[in-house]
Amino acid sequence: MNLYFAPLEGIGTYVYRRAHQKLFGGCDAYFAPFITPSDNERISMKCLRDILPENNENVNLKVQVLTNRADSFLKFEEKIIPLGYDSVNINFGCPSGTVCKKGRGAAFLKHPDELDFFLGEIFSKTKLNISIKKRIGFDSTAESEALTQIMKKHPLSLLIVHPRLRIDFYKGFPDIEAFGKIYSSYGNPLCYNGDIFSFSDYEDIYCKFPDLDSVMIGRGAIANPAIFREIKGGKKLSTSELEEFSHMLIDDYLKVLGSDWYTLNRLKEIWLYSILNYPCEKKIAKEIKKAQKLSALTNAIKKLPEIE
Repeated sequence: MNLYFAPLEGIGTYVYRRAHQKLFGGCDAYFAPFITPSDNERISMKCLRDILPENNENVNLKVQVLTNRADSFLKFEEKIIPLGYDSVNINFGCPSGTVCKKGRGAAFLKHPDELDFFLGEIFSKTKLNISIKKRIGFDSTAESEALTQIMKKHPLSLLIVHPRLRIDFYKGFPDIEAFGKIYSSYGNPLCYNGDIFSFSDYEDIYCKFPDLDSVMIGRGAIANPAIFREIKGGKKLSTSELEEFSHMLIDDYLKVLGSDWYTLNRLKEIWLYSILNYPCEKKIAKEIKKAQKLSALTNAIKKLPEIE
């Protein structure tokens, strides 16, 4: 079964991916955070910086686009083919209000006929292998069956399903029953995504759905960057590795961002997840959250005990 690193906006940048691959590895591919064509549907090289091959050496990267227009998709395609990409993932899962207001991301699921037409248009002209990342519906799980039938109509290379509705955002629990119905009826390569934070979480999904093509892990991999290695039988995460990883990210982000403050905020965002490995260390977690300098952050991290 393939293991994929989910596209996490703001965290899963090329700086993070390169450091993760060097220190931990274990995942079969990284999905880049979505790229959205601008209002006039143009795509600048600045928008493409995160996926440039020179920024992703030794990283197996999958590109993701956020759009609801076939012409926009095809223009994007022409931008990424010269970069060496032969596939693209389309995001129909983002629940953000600003994204959904424009009919993109999860909002496209509200309009199955338009979605079907969009896919027909791009598949009639594309030169790429196309995968889709989606939710089970927008307002109701009753939407899921019709959406699954649309996905079956088109030659997707992979369907990635996050079994929540848009209205759920990331609250509550994934709807495993709804995912099970898709698993039973879809019949093509399918990937599960949602709330895998440990090896036992992965094992539970694998036991329920043994014929899955793949599993995608996002927040669980930020919390435990060794999770892919552990799933494949490697050693568990250690505090010394997390400390080394933080130093690596600080050095690399300082080079790219040129700012202690922006680098600090990037690291604090990552440590909001990493600190979950230390449920009893409330005081240190507070120090990390309130750190105003990189030195304060690194000093707090040094106090952490070994992971149990």
